[in-house]
Amino acid sequence: MKTLADWLRAATLGVLAAAAASLLGCSGGTVRAKGTNTPPAVPVSVFTAEKRDVPVYLSGLGNVTAFNTVNVKSRVDGAITQVNFKEGQQVKQGDLLIQIDPRPYQVQLEQAEGQLAKDQAQLKDANIDLARDTELVASGVLAQQQLDLQRAQAGQLEGTIKSDQAQIDNAKLQLTYSRITAPISGRVGLRLVDIGNIVHASDSNPLVVITQLQPISVVFTLPEDNLQTVSKHMQSGELEVDAYSRDDQTKLATGKLQSLDNQIDQTTGTGRLKAIFDNQDNSLWPNQFVNARLQLEVRKDSTVIPSAAIQRGPNGTYVYVVKPDKSVDIRSVMVALNQSNLSVIESGLTPGEVVVTDGQDKLQSGSRVEPRTGAAGGGNSNGGGRRGGQSQQNGSNKAEAGGQ
Repeated sequence: MKTLADWLRAATLGVLAAAAASLLGCSGGTVRAKGTNTPPAVPVSVFTAEKRDVPVYLSGLGNVTAFNTVNVKSRVDGAITQVNFKEGQQVKQGDLLIQIDPRPYQVQLEQAEGQLAKDQAQLKDANIDLARDTELVASGVLAQQQLDLQRAQAGQLEGTIKSDQAQIDNAKLQLTYSRITAPISGRVGLRLVDIGNIVHASDSNPLVVITQLQPISVVFTLPEDNLQTVSKHMQSGELEVDAYSRDDQTKLATGKLQSLDNQIDQTTGTGRLKAIFDNQDNSLWPNQFVNARLQLEVRKDSTVIPSAAIQRGPNGTYVYVVKPDKSVDIRSVMVALNQSNLSVIESGLTPGEVVVTDGQDKLQSGSRVEPRTGAAGGGNSNGGGRRGGQSQQNGSNKAEAGGQ
């Protein structure tokens, strides 16, 4: 049997064991609490603010239009005997395109020349009679009335000769019209007639269409609120216009702004502008849809960051600035303009400071961050974000170079 001393000894050991377990539990809970008090660093993408020249653009949807388009038609009737061009050929002004049978008009010319010769002979005879009658009237042998009649006859023949000369000129003109030449330099379209076809001056369909591609124009629209600004910049010199593909990714050509339209379209609230392009490489075609970018100016030495870094709150725009200890600070900034994927900062940020471009939703003032390696939009600071920052920087340079 256990004595009272044994019972007291067992009770004491139990109390000591419980106390030890309690102490161990408290120690472990303290360690866990210390671990949760320091939140982990938030992975973010960063970008180092840069100083660069930023071109300012206005963009609008445009349509390429030929500088000149001519529907070549016949001005005389006849059969086509020659077609001296190939479809898609580049022709020069004055090149022979189509020959219409000239023989009928050659015959008309010869007839008019023969009639002229006949009337000239009659006029010569009338003038001889007029000279003879003049002498007879002077000697009193012939009456004055007879002389007046002879003079009138000679005058009528002179008028007839002028009419004959006009007939000759008309026949020569018709003969010239039988040779259809290119009225402008340009590109010939698809052939619409063949040798042997009979054409008429009254035909509504053209024989061929010539389109001038060099130079070529682009007509595009801008909101009416921008027209006053464009007009002021035009007074300072020529403005460049870049034509981009429909997906706005490929630059097709660079030209000059020529003019503004004289009225605003009330249905759309836009004004039309016309730009001229040399188009030496034929990158633009009539009726092609393009995105036109009008460069108004270039802002020198601007502080630039990606637009993704800009946040908006009740107090305006702000960014998260990464400090050297990898903590972030909220900084109010004033954005001068947004161009493509870039924002020009007027105040609140200086070149060389690092801003967060992705992951801002998990941040607050004082949060610790870890730039992600190779993340899009990352900056070129703090080591880990170098690769990602270079990617964003290249994208920004591309947007700027595309407008220049």
